[in-house]
Amino acid sequence: MEAEDWDARYAASPELQWGTAPNRWLVQEVATLPAGTALDLGAGEGRNAIWLARHGWRVTAVDFSRVGLATGRRLAEEAAQSTGQQLAIEWVVADVRAYQPAPARYDLVLLAYLHLPEAQRPAVMRAAAAGVAPGGILLVIGHDRTNLTEGYGGPPDPSVLFTAEDILADLAEWRRTGRLQVERAERVDRPVDTAEGLRVARDALVRLVRR
Repeated sequence: MEAEDWDARYAASPELQWGTAPNRWLVQEVATLPAGTALDLGAGEGRNAIWLARHGWRVTAVDFSRVGLATGRRLAEEAAQSTGQQLAIEWVVADVRAYQPAPARYDLVLLAYLHLPEAQRPAVMRAAAAGVAPGGILLVIGHDRTNLTEGYGGPPDPSVLFTAEDILADLAEWRRTGRLQVERAERVDRPVDTAEGLRVARDALVRLVRR
């Protein structure tokens, strides 16, 4: 899907596509980290960027959907008004397939459910890694390839799904030279409440630290 497709999808429904709650794996992996600078690539409607900002992070939220980011900006303003807390979020309209983060700038780079064709994914992962500051975290979360047959929800197209091993392969050179160290790389099960009851989605989760 291209920017205009996502613009249309966001504009077609008054409901948020994924709600306002942050992704559970983001909360689990980041809650104990000291707040710093964060880059959210493929930020969508901003739920993860807003959660980070509410916890003291200075966030750059990047997405190619102007409609999605406009929603995120509105939600951030509403959150700031309700809490009295100023949220430090820069909203950047850009295609992550071409976006080049400032080198070694961010304490956290997040890619949450950014599903790209397999041929495009490695370059985006390497660009994301380049944006991580020494000691910082690269966190990649997505629907695992096995979710297609074993899990709930997610893209129906197997060509945009990945495993933790795929992400590690994308970053093989970074790992071989010691610039990235694996802290976690596995499939994880995410419970999902549905109208039919509790279901389980299969996610891939990769956490690496920059050396």
